[in-house]
Amino acid sequence: MINTCCRGVDIHTHVVPENFPAYQGRVSGVPWPAMSPAHACHRHVMISGKVFRTVPDTCWSGPGRIIDMDLMGIERQVLSPMPELLGYWLEPQDGAALARHLNVQIAEMVQRHPDRFSGLGAVPLQDMALAIRELEFIVKDLGLAGVEMGTNVNGMPIGSPEFEPFFAAAAEIGAAIFVHPLRPTGMDRLVGPAALEQILAFPCETGLAATSLLTGGILARHPSLRIALSHGGGAFSALAARLNHAWHIFPALQESMAEAPLETSRRLYFDSLVYNHELLRQQIALFGASQTMIGTDYPFVILEKVPVPRIRELGLGLEQERMLLRDNALRWLGLTA
Repeated sequence: MINTCCRGVDIHTHVVPENFPAYQGRVSGVPWPAMSPAHACHRHVMISGKVFRTVPDTCWSGPGRIIDMDLMGIERQVLSPMPELLGYWLEPQDGAALARHLNVQIAEMVQRHPDRFSGLGAVPLQDMALAIRELEFIVKDLGLAGVEMGTNVNGMPIGSPEFEPFFAAAAEIGAAIFVHPLRPTGMDRLVGPAALEQILAFPCETGLAATSLLTGGILARHPSLRIALSHGGGAFSALAARLNHAWHIFPALQESMAEAPLETSRRLYFDSLVYNHELLRQQIALFGASQTMIGTDYPFVILEKVPVPRIRELGLGLEQERMLLRDNALRWLGLTA
């Protein structure tokens, strides 16, 4: 028997503000975002005077999102910035100003519809002191659940020692972390249209970033961290299994990682955005039914349009189905004991 009453919690959705403030910094030629009118209810995201992406008004309209959520069987969305807006390449003070604008906008959307939205903010990870200060503002002042972070910061993987203070602060404050690919490596290896960046480079980038959290010791030193990987972790499933095999063979890996990598990786969370029920089934089998949550990439073109049926077609039974649809997400958000 399939439970038809339980609606889902979607942890992978993005926000673009309707407008951005004018640039107030001192540097010339800064890739500061702006918005300009497009067709119908859409607007262009402009960066350095060029159209980066054309987005619908559901990027900033709470009521519009809720209509779509009801059609998709989604009880709650977790709002996070469009990744390109994380702005790690800006000067630290500029990055902090952009993050503050995003965070206030997301908090206002959550405050208008607290029963339907939770929020993740942005922090300027190019400066640790500013990032930790904004993290505290996000959680303590704005009441958001945590942060979205890119898979790398100006080419430096998130498992690098430089980000240890941020992860320590996130663990102490109890913030949820959502890792999303950003400016991925390997672009020179792609053959085809520009869209392959999202289709092929993103999963590879996510897998490498997630693996760095293991090999860099971040997860071992901070076991209470609640980190979720977008796009089902991308290539991470294959990398984690391969790393786990190597751990049993190479003494150097055992010296750097006290626990078998697959055991450590089962503390991570994953969204369901793999577009294939067999891949999703394998993900659940490898990392556990307690670690997968719905993710759709709403409202962008590549979104998963039927996230709830995708879970239900697995036929896992009422208890596990409910975990994947909503309970795991609520635990990751810190909304349950």
